Amino acid sequence: MTDTNYQSGMIDPLNKGLGALDAPVAPAAATGLGWRLLDEEISLPAAVLYEDLIQHNLQWMQQFVSEYGAKLAPHGKTTMAPKLFARQIAAGAWGITLATAHQTQVAYQHGIRRVLMANQLVGRRNMEIVADLLRDPSFEYFCLVDSAAGVNLLGQFFSERGQSLQVLLELGVAGGRTGARDAAQQAEIIAALARWPDALKLAGVEVYEGVLKEEADIRAFLQRAVGVARELAQSGWIKRYPAVLSGAGSAWYDVVAQEFSKADIGMPLDVVLRPGCYLTHDVGIYKAAQAQIQTRNPIARKLRSSLKPALQLWACVQSIPEPEKAIIALGKRDAAFDAGLPTPAQRYRPGSAAPVAVPVHWQLTGMMDQHAYMQIQPGDDLQVGDLIAFDISHPCLTFDKWRHIPVLDADFRVVDVVQTFF
Repeated sequence: MTDTNYQSGMIDPLNKGLGALDAPVAPAAATGLGWRLLDEEISLPAAVLYEDLIQHNLQWMQQFVSEYGAKLAPHGKTTMAPKLFARQIAAGAWGITLATAHQTQVAYQHGIRRVLMANQLVGRRNMEIVADLLRDPSFEYFCLVDSAAGVNLLGQFFSERGQSLQVLLELGVAGGRTGARDAAQQAEIIAALARWPDALKLAGVEVYEGVLKEEADIRAFLQRAVGVARELAQSGWIKRYPAVLSGAGSAWYDVVAQEFSKADIGMPLDVVLRPGCYLTHDVGIYKAAQAQIQTRNPIARKLRSSLKPALQLWACVQSIPEPEKAIIALGKRDAAFDAGLPTPAQRYRPGSAAPVAVPVHWQLTGMMDQHAYMQIQPGDDLQVGDLIAFDISHPCLTFDKWRHIPVLDADFRVVDVVQTFF
């Protein structure tokens, strides 16, 4: 599958990161250009992906989910890159998870035919977008409901259009995000659904466990979800076969797999897990979360290797104004900084044989819009013009800063270009 955009799939030559071109070039033709990052043929700073690591992570997560007999619907908001969505589907994903009507429309226009929108569908224009997509009988869509008010808005809109919408009952916890907090709220939602039997079809139950921090609390929440799904199934409220039982962000997907895979609700069940950050992983919050998964989960321990960071930022050293400070041409416009600053990983001096690991004392101490402060030591082997590769924490907020991301092979040559649609 190829990306399409305002230039019929062409790369904008004015877009940062891809250098100066005389004319646009199709992403599929990027390999033929022979671009190589280490030969300074990509304008820096640039976010890049590594082909071998992406492929490894795709296979690892699909194998993990399959071990539990579950389905994978990776959260597409992480990358908003349809080319990566297509690779996830090709690797065995059941569908793609998204968060908004706009994201759903992007995915549909690039060939995705099953979307779990792990969010409430509110606002007339958003409902219109989804309603238009549902005219295609090959498109399966779910959204969440967590209030009678939300149910009634959806019911009235889709009833007037003579359409049917699949919804999942979202459960939540006190102090958390969205989701019905207790049995009373659940009963109000079910009563509201009863008023719209043709327009709204309950397909199952959904949770997001990431608002909780302790494993015992998460397991109790997941067990509550199984119990609610069982009650709804036995009462005849669930109208999809198989029913859907879904949860799992990128930090606790193993616990969700354990609890949901053993669920028996009295009818066929699709257990759908929704981690998104596994595709690129990171060296920060998700590295820490994955380390815990590797420790507590026997399936994760059994699989070859683990997830690997596949996204980096490359930038130039632009100034060394003090013996203990280097200024890097990289800033908040280029990389996430909400979950820790980027981490220096490799240095490359143009003309040398290969990148080398950086000293452990090289650390970013601050970032501005287009500059980063890197702590060094007097006498360190660093020069203006050197290239530095940075690992990141929280890939979601790095992807949204780039419209085109080169994919590199092991020799740092561009073998593909991924386009994002934020």
